[in-house]
Amino acid sequence: MPTGEFSLREIPFSHPGSWFDLSPVVAQATFADDLHLVSHRHGMHAVLALVPESGGERVAVPAAATPSALTWGDGGGRITAAFAAPDVLRIAGRGLDLRIRAAEATLTPFTGTYFFADPVDGSAVFTSYETGHRYRVTVLSGQVRHVGAEALGTAERAVVVSGGAWEVAIEEVPGAREPYAAASAFDDVVAAATAGFAAFADSVAPWRSERTPAAELACYVLWSAIVAPAGFVGRPAVLMSKHWMDKVWSWDHCFNALALAGGRPELAWHQFQVVFDHQDDRGALPDSITHAEVLRNFVKPPIHGWALSRLRRRLPGGLPEPGPVYRQLAAWTTFWLEHRRVPGGPLAHYEHGNDSGWDNATPFARERLVRTPDLAAFLVLQLKELAVLAAELGDPDAAARWAAEAESMLAALLDELWDGTKFVSRSVATGAVQSGASLLDLMPIVLGEHLPPDVRDRVVAGLEAHLTDIGLATERPSSEFYEADGYWRGPVWAPVTVLIEDGLRGAGATELADRVSARFRAVCEKSGFAENFDALTGDGLRDRAYTWTAAAYLLLAADAEARPEA
Repeated sequence: MPTGEFSLREIPFSHPGSWFDLSPVVAQATFADDLHLVSHRHGMHAVLALVPESGGERVAVPAAATPSALTWGDGGGRITAAFAAPDVLRIAGRGLDLRIRAAEATLTPFTGTYFFADPVDGSAVFTSYETGHRYRVTVLSGQVRHVGAEALGTAERAVVVSGGAWEVAIEEVPGAREPYAAASAFDDVVAAATAGFAAFADSVAPWRSERTPAAELACYVLWSAIVAPAGFVGRPAVLMSKHWMDKVWSWDHCFNALALAGGRPELAWHQFQVVFDHQDDRGALPDSITHAEVLRNFVKPPIHGWALSRLRRRLPGGLPEPGPVYRQLAAWTTFWLEHRRVPGGPLAHYEHGNDSGWDNATPFARERLVRTPDLAAFLVLQLKELAVLAAELGDPDAAARWAAEAESMLAALLDELWDGTKFVSRSVATGAVQSGASLLDLMPIVLGEHLPPDVRDRVVAGLEAHLTDIGLATERPSSEFYEADGYWRGPVWAPVTVLIEDGLRGAGATELADRVSARFRAVCEKSGFAENFDALTGDGLRDRAYTWTAAAYLLLAADAEARPEA
């Protein structure tokens, strides 16, 4: 595969600011034979199929992409697509025709795609009821034929462009506007996209080299997943994927913010804030946000104090809004202390595995309301961060209160969830230990130097038992509950890798931290940026273009490059 080229079955072709991509992935784990224009405004919806043809017949030609251009075919017949703007796709062909057809075969009220063709200028408009937008095809050169413009029911609706050489523009438009007029030659569009991505990669990963072979692709995964402010997304945001995991979840965003902090600080701060824009009056953050919805059925773990302390170090000039972010973090912490603790109890609890981010992890197999050691550890770090912020803002009394609360939470963690040999999760209702061998119970390593030495040493030993040749298995492979593709019951995940690696360094266990980092980076270099990885084979699992995985690679690789060689 040429340098910079990637498989479209793994990673969609898109552009910063765009709410659509080109990909054969048209639904969850569903692959079409042809590339589709896929929208992410109201969930994932394939809008248009793009079908290369010759002599009126579909031709199977290979397709691959670089960050700046997508190409079907070869020297005998070639079609190339490039983004002229986030909402404008230019497509040029020579030696092959292109059929642009509605992805839906039927038209019923409020579903499917309506088609209108203008016989005067050759343009056509596909109106997608699912996305609420129109997709206008303007023929810039070549010949055009409209199919099914007047037909109803199951008839195909399409634009076919042909000729020795031709070019079209596809625009995503919310309503009427003037037809597209090309202001730049096609080659200039490709060159501009090339320069835009190069500038992004140079700012986010200036350290990349032959020792970090996946860094450039990791940058592309983040760059291409950026969407412009729209709907409930009030800032430029990095979706978790432009496959089916096309949302911003309320802990995922922290890792993307950290990866962007050094090179794109403004964009990084937007990532941290985009979820806090929807904080409710109790201080709770939503489960997730996207263009069309804000979900509040769950929350996510309070890693934001941990993330904020690291953003302070990574952002040039430190935190841009210490006062407002202090109030946000205080409200988020107070939510856990006031609304997720039983009366008189010192430890907060999750109401569902989804609240923890570890949806189906074994501590939640039998109980929904569980006190877990990771939650207490995250709150200790969050309380400590609030103490730092309060002191910086000139409020020593508040700083002392937060610091005291942190020490009280740490004491309760050790008193109630440390059994003398290991941390355990307990039922809120009965106090019973929840069985299993989940990595979740070892997450207090994030406390690093704040753990007592004997506790720290036992936790480090426990982590060794979870470390495979691939990385940290979320359920110990010897466990009866281990599943190769068990979501949080076995596979290796990016966020916990970053959290644990950071905690190990704080605990002084640098040799183990080095191994954790190296093995995770190696699996990304082998298997890409999947949502998670088989802990024994390293195969990529689930959504294959996950931004927090790319962000984790960039964070670990940057830190590894910055460390002096042994």
